[in-house]
Amino acid sequence: MDATVAVSAVRDVGPDTIALELESPDGFTAQPGQFVKLLGTVDGEEYARFYTLSSPSVDDTFEVTVGVDPEEAGAFSRYLLALTPGDTLDISGPFGRNFYDGESRAVVLAGGPGVGPAVGIAEAALADGSEAAIVYQTDAPAHQERLDALREAGVSVSITAGDISAAVEDAVTGDPGEQLFVYGFAEFVDDATAALEAAAVDADEAKFENFG
Repeated sequence: MDATVAVSAVRDVGPDTIALELESPDGFTAQPGQFVKLLGTVDGEEYARFYTLSSPSVDDTFEVTVGVDPEEAGAFSRYLLALTPGDTLDISGPFGRNFYDGESRAVVLAGGPGVGPAVGIAEAALADGSEAAIVYQTDAPAHQERLDALREAGVSVSITAGDISAAVEDAVTGDPGEQLFVYGFAEFVDDATAALEAAAVDADEAKFENFG
């Protein structure tokens, strides 16, 4: 689907991180873990970037999480940061096949911006009456309020700046119906794969989304 949508809200959700809440166009359907393409023209140049959904549903609005390094932010990142409620944005999607699909237990390994789909998937799982666990590698957590709320609701949440192997071993139960998800940049995907193998988990059974 290609559509022009209105910005509902722009929230600061952590160090150098914002959440964009966008109005869902008619007929838009997407699952936590899928991603959309955001498009815009800045100073006559066209840009298109992919962002994974960070909301558990898309009924009226949906959310994407945008991490921006102020020292390295490009023109399109600065454009997204400057958006305010009522502005419009072109989108395309959703895309992706590695999403939450009602599994009875979702274990999400997240690096950096992977926390967006992690919180969305965990919240969706809780809403379905399922279980969830998050292992989040970062030294500057984003979505801390949502992570705290998930922890209070019974979700296992482990946040570490270092090796995730021990946390992964603790989070994985091997129970039937458990699904592993991995979201992050290439270096984190490699770390997560190694951690799964160290925990005697078949990494081929996990759903991966490599951000490049």
